[in-house]
Amino acid sequence: MTETEPTAQTLTIGIIGDGFMKPAVFEAALRERLGDRPVTLRSLEMDWPLRLKTTKHDPTLPVGEFLGRPEDYFDALADLDILVTHLTPITAESLRHAPRLKVIAVARGGPVNIEMAAARARGITVVNTPGRNASAVAEFTVASLLAETRNLLRGHRSVASGEFARSFYHYDHVGPELCELTVGIVGYGDIGTRVARLLQPFGCKILIYDPFKKLTEEERAAGLEACDLDDLVRRADVVTLHPRVTPETKGMMSRERIAAMKPGGYIVNTTRGQVLDYAALHEALVSGHLRGAALDTFDPEPPPPDWPLLSLPNVTLSPHIAGASRHSAHKAAKMIAEDIALILDGQAPLYPCK
Repeated sequence: MTETEPTAQTLTIGIIGDGFMKPAVFEAALRERLGDRPVTLRSLEMDWPLRLKTTKHDPTLPVGEFLGRPEDYFDALADLDILVTHLTPITAESLRHAPRLKVIAVARGGPVNIEMAAARARGITVVNTPGRNASAVAEFTVASLLAETRNLLRGHRSVASGEFARSFYHYDHVGPELCELTVGIVGYGDIGTRVARLLQPFGCKILIYDPFKKLTEEERAAGLEACDLDDLVRRADVVTLHPRVTPETKGMMSRERIAAMKPGGYIVNTTRGQVLDYAALHEALVSGHLRGAALDTFDPEPPPPDWPLLSLPNVTLSPHIAGASRHSAHKAAKMIAEDIALILDGQAPLYPCK
């Protein structure tokens, strides 16, 4: 770890970042928010995503979506009072190597890489950054929908290859405008609400499914309509998926629901791959039941190179980058710096994990 120490040390804050959540961004946010408070900042930057890969699931560990192994970080945790991290796996064994640790701040929407039961047992406060990439994912969702419906990438490949195909101007091949479409938003949290707001100026009819959210009077007055999932699937021209992965949402966009969609419809997935039946999606795209799909996430991930879905002409694909924006990294850093300052001042954090 690189280290920057003030003259009088009272707290040691360790920042374990990577090529996306850059330690320097968090250092700057902490120094700005903490002011003259005497702290030691120690930073470690892991070579992710360029060289290292995350582990989505390991049955031997009670955490998910992490980088490396818990023991890789034991030395870095040894004298920390506060840990700021993105992908570090923190288990009960990790905490035994961090006797001074009182706060863990996780720069992501959910602390899936932290063994929360062990943190609670030690009285450690865990905070995270809900919604830090919500605007990035929402923008990417709308961009992916436009790219798929309006032949943007297919047109690009045609020009780049020297073909300059005029078939994309033929009535049989042109795509719809968003003002023609009914868009069904599945999951109306931070991302889903932003997708709805971005789509409204296009003139879309917007349907919402989220059993945990009720539309406000203002949202209903703006034309948004809440409905159950099966009704949404039957009525929408586009189904865009934004739920968290839970036992209830895994496979929710099933073969039966894909078959129930309007002929010529589209699916957009910028949440996790586990919510969608990709084999059924492939069949629907090949048969022509669905006209297209825009996919940023997959199951498995990354998909195997010979996966049939990857060779279809009517899909727009991206490598799980919907949330990748510099703004989301800076937003996460500011959220974490604010919560750490509140905790140090004896106040309740804004984003505690339970």
